[in-house]
Amino acid sequence: EVQLVESGGGLVQPGGSLRLSCAASGFTFSKYAMSWVRQAPGKGLEWVSGINSGTDRADYADSVKGRFTISRDNAKNTLYLQMNSLKPEDTAVYYCAKYPYGRSWLNAEYDYWGQGTQVTVSS
Repeated sequence: EVQLVESGGGLVQPGGSLRLSCAASGFTFSKYAMSWVRQAPGKGLEWVSGINSGTDRADYADSVKGRFTISRDNAKNTLYLQMNSLKPEDTAVYYCAKYPYGRSWLNAEYDYWGQGTQVTVSS
């Protein structure tokens, strides 16, 4: 079955950095578009970033543009999110998400997601 396992979250001070990882299995990772989404306390799900298959095109929410970098290592079936210059408003549970074959955040909702990893930005 499809599995997405996030890791790398933790407590960090404002201005600090974290790198999140998502280990994927149960599907041909390299052929699927992937995203990171997050949910802050009391808020709905927010799309953070996406990366497509093949060309590795990447998009970012305006709130994280210039600070976060999404990447993938298809040989390791792993998705990454490098987060720099973290702000308290980045505090959320971060989820790795997969899209149906041939689709992406541009034209579909994700069909699988992981258990999430907590990121807390606080002084």
